[in-house]
Parts: sequence; C-alpha cells; structure tokens
Amino acid sequence: MHRILLCLFLTATTVRAQYQPPIFADADRLEKLKAAFPIVEKLYRDRFEKAHYPGLAFGIVLDGKLVYSGGMGFANVAKKLPATPKSLFRIASMTKSVTAMAILKLRDEGKLRLDDPAEQYIPELKKHKYLTTDSPRITVRNLMTHSAGFPEDNPWGDRQLADSDADLLNLIKGGITNSNAPGVAYEYSNLGFAMLGRIITLVSGKPYQQYITDTILKPLGMTDTQWEYDRVPADRLALGYRWQNDTWLEEPLLRDGSYGAMGGLITSIEDFSKYVALHQAAWPPRSNADTARNAASPVKRSSIREMQQPWVFSGLNAQAKNAAGQVCAVTSGYGYGLGWSQNCTGRVAVGHSGGLPGFGSQWRILPDYGIGVIAYGNLTYAGLGSANTAVLDTLVTIGRLQPRQLPVSPILAQRKAELVRLLPDFTNAERSGIFAENFFPDKSADTRRKQAQALFATIGKVLNVGELVPENQLRGTFVVEGERGKIEVYFTLTPENPALIQQLDLDKL
Repeated sequence: MHRILLCLFLTATTVRAQYQPPIFADADRLEKLKAAFPIVEKLYRDRFEKAHYPGLAFGIVLDGKLVYSGGMGFANVAKKLPATPKSLFRIASMTKSVTAMAILKLRDEGKLRLDDPAEQYIPELKKHKYLTTDSPRITVRNLMTHSAGFPEDNPWGDRQLADSDADLLNLIKGGITNSNAPGVAYEYSNLGFAMLGRIITLVSGKPYQQYITDTILKPLGMTDTQWEYDRVPADRLALGYRWQNDTWLEEPLLRDGSYGAMGGLITSIEDFSKYVALHQAAWPPRSNADTARNAASPVKRSSIREMQQPWVFSGLNAQAKNAAGQVCAVTSGYGYGLGWSQNCTGRVAVGHSGGLPGFGSQWRILPDYGIGVIAYGNLTYAGLGSANTAVLDTLVTIGRLQPRQLPVSPILAQRKAELVRLLPDFTNAERSGIFAENFFPDKSADTRRKQAQALFATIGKVLNVGELVPENQLRGTFVVEGERGKIEVYFTLTPENPALIQQLDLDKL
C-alpha cells in the first residue's frame, strides 16, 4: 500500500512539474500600447463632454500595474478642484465584488458555506413567504448571484444606502416581495447584497466595513479607500452632481449604512487599480504561491477565479456592436458580485458597473489578455460601459494584444510526434500503444488507413508539418502542408495516465 501511495504521489508531482501555464509571448506589450493612450484619452474626453460630466477619472491596468491614468473636469465644481486619478469617488455597485470576496474569504476559512440557507445567519428570513410552496430556501450563493427571487430594486436600493441594521432587519421582518422562485432567474438585487453585508458582520464578529477593510483593502495597500465620505480629505473628495436645466446640481452625499455592502465604497483610480491587479493576478492557474503585489494575497487565486465565472445567465445581445461599429453578439452572465460577458470572437470580459445619485463608474478586465480599465464620473448614473468597451477594443487592436499562449504539454507533443510517424498509412497502428481502447472499435484501422491515404493523396508530397496549437493539456491541432494543399489534424487524449489518443480528425483545408 505504501508503495502504491508513493507511486501516486510521484506521478502527481511529475504532472505538476510538467505543467507550464500559458504566457504572453510579446515582451513589448506596454510599448505597443502607448500608441493607443492618446486615443484612449480622446475616447474618455468625448464621453465626458457629450454626457456633461463635471469630472471624470480613468486608468489602464496592464499585467498588474497602473500604466496610464488621467482625469478631466472637476471633482468639486464650486471649488474648481480637478478630477484626477487620486480623487476619491463613490464607486457604488463596484463595491459588490469586494463584498463577495469577503464572503469567499470566510468560506475558505471554514466559517460558512455558500449553499447554507441565508436564514441560518439572518433568522428574520425564516418567516419569509416564498412565491411558491416548492421554492427552495434562499442560500448565500443565491444572494451573491442575484438569484434569490427578489425583484430588481434599482434605483430604490440606492436610496437605502444609509439605512441602519435595524432598518434592514425590520424590512425583512415586515415581509419581502418576490419576483421569482429562488434559483431560476437572474434579477439584480441590492437588497441581497445588503444581506451579505449582514452575514459578514455576524460571521466575522466585526462590522462588515471593518472586516473588508482589515482583511482585503489594507493587505492590498488600499489605504485611501473609505466607506464614509467625512473620512475623506476635502481636497480629494469628488462630489456628486445631476445635470438638469443645462447646469450641474449638487447631489447630497449619502451616508454609509447597512446597504453599503452593495455600493458604499469611496476610492480612487490609483487605489482601486490595486484591486484590479489582484483580479488579474488570479490568471492563469499555476503552482506558485498566492501573492498580490509581492505580498500574500488576501484570498486564494482559485476563489478569485471562481468569482469571475458566470454562475447565472443574465442576457444575450445579438445586435451588440464593437468599437468599429460591427455587429458582434455578446452573451452575459453573473458571477459572485461580478458581471461576465463573452463576445462573438470568444473574448471574455469581467467587471462591474456602479451608479448612485451623483456618481457612475465601471471597471472591466480581459482576463486572457492581462488588460483592464477603470473609469469614474461624478454625474448621476454616469454610464461608462460603452466608453470602456471602446477603450478595451482600441487597446487590443492598436496594441496588437494577443491572449496568453499555452505551451504544448509534454504528452501532447509526444503524441503528435507519434502520429506524424504513423500517418497516412497507420502501419502497425494497432500495436503502437498510443491509441485508446475505443479508437479502433469506433472506426477500424483499415477504414482509417484508406481515408487517410486518400486525403493525403490530394495534397501531394508533404512539405511541412506545422507547430502544434494546444487547446489545453490534452487536446490540440496542427497542419500538414503538401504541394497541393493542407490538412488539419485534430486529436484529443483520454484522462488515463499516460493519456492516449481517443479521437482523431483529418480535414482538408
């Protein structure tokens, strides 16, 4: 038994040692991006002027570093204080992912489970009247993914920001209306995130603001970020405004309270870029220690990646357009306090917008590209999503950014070399030991031989065998080039160790 366990341990260690995470092949990514910076500035300025923002601040985060930032207009109109990357804006619902991260931190510490009934932590929910008699109990995960069955509550929820804990509990006791049964639909709920704040407070034994500050913000060096506006230096505080009758009207600043977990944070571009960097650093999966900005990460990388996955479907925009005005459909989902989308090219984006009376904000990263943007405006519900989309499209295009490239795994390279030696005749293929038990029963060696020989005959003499392009550790494609054409070779391996070829497709290009 000890020998078997030792062999299993050594095998697992060998596999980990062989794994190579995907990397960026271009060493000059930042230099190429610099050509796009003046265009980025113009894109934000156009939005700033067209939408009558009093002030706007923005930043670009590449590979964990704030590489370009700027501001325009005023953080305080009356005092003519300029909006800069150091100005502190209320970022509204951008706060939600920080709250979700705190829940995951408590989960990772074994202090709660995501599929626990929320009423286990908020007893007032035990008397909640569900929409149907077959409704499941609302879970912590439902609250994190806007799938608890509560109605969409913008902009009502924004006005609850300063409510006390007693106000929140009295609301729950008084009965909450339902729009859906839990777990069947996405519907955005600020109330759900207020409940998450309550859960953090009860489980951690600290006000959720203190727990998040102590365990997430401070370890990241986000020392300027605050929950309450009167703790912000007056010369750095961005005031909020409404554009009405061709003038800016100052919006009263909302106090922090029980709903702050859904939208209360006040932060700068410079400070929040550290949080964006943490999300970028979660990719790719790898074997080195969890770190953030050369310090221990406040939460596991795997948990951050978990946050960024689409746990519920939230929409499909078949007529979405890219920065060039081309139609490119986008499907969207929601993770844990984060929006997720994938466009027609397969590009994934993750982030969140925010809006409150006086403010609008958004951040978005392209995890596979290591690039992210942040933008704040101090205008009521300032919409910055389209501007950030255009900025990211511009950065990717002008900077010629490519996603990380996955190195070819040793087993994939080995199987490719063995395949090349066998094609097109499949001589002694059945005794080669490289094919899985299903391979020849699925299609006989004789049939495979005849089909391969006929296909290779159409391209003539083989001139070149191309590089293997891996999809993952166990699947890839390469091209065989002949005098009169090309053949694409696709193969995928089994979960066995060592992995064997279970599928092989040959197609004329």
